[in-house]
Amino acid sequence: MNEAALLAARNQRTAVAQADFKEAIERVVAGLEKKSRVLNEKEKKIVAYHEVGHAMVGALMPGGGKVSKISIVPRGVGALGYTLRLPTEDRFLMDEVEFREQIATLLGGRAAEEIVFDCVTNGASDDLQRATDLAERMVMTYGMSQTLGPLAYERKSRSSFLGNGELNPRRSMSEKTAEAIDQEVKEIVAGAHRQARSILQHNRALLDTITGKLLATEVLEGEELQALLDQVQPGLNQSAI
Repeated sequence: MNEAALLAARNQRTAVAQADFKEAIERVVAGLEKKSRVLNEKEKKIVAYHEVGHAMVGALMPGGGKVSKISIVPRGVGALGYTLRLPTEDRFLMDEVEFREQIATLLGGRAAEEIVFDCVTNGASDDLQRATDLAERMVMTYGMSQTLGPLAYERKSRSSFLGNGELNPRRSMSEKTAEAIDQEVKEIVAGAHRQARSILQHNRALLDTITGKLLATEVLEGEELQALLDQVQPGLNQSAI
């Protein structure tokens, strides 16, 4: 709200418009638009496929919100493109399936790079970090472990000042337990990666079509984007995770 009001004021308007809210959301999520950051044609193509990969996988994952925009206009410090997903309702709880779906969506960009270019770039590093962190929280904090059971390996320690807590190691764990945690985190991420690849391989022609439109316009949103994403079909091995 504050950012939208500032945008309206800078444009000498006394009321906040819908366009101000849209721009404010993108500034908060992805940062300021960087028109000075010019990508070469190869980089722009990689970024486009990467973002469309996120969007297509995300289109089949209802738990993370609705894909409302894909852009290859650089923003912020390091975002060469971004996929904007907005919640369709207030959510306070997430189940294990939804966490796995979020991880698959995060890995959709990397999977697209693998399928199209037969290699990956460093553009997927943040996605990998977020996917790994989420899988670790599933196993170590939320008790969503198939092998370790409903145990928490992290805890919030009570600070003596104002009762604030921070996550600290729960206890010294055995080497065997640490290996089991590492293995399960790896299996969660690998399963989500297989699911993302399956979806994109099954919809390869559509992946090329949407990417072509994105390269031509740099931004896809609204009814045009929704009509394209409505065509995404589940992959052949959706039970992979």
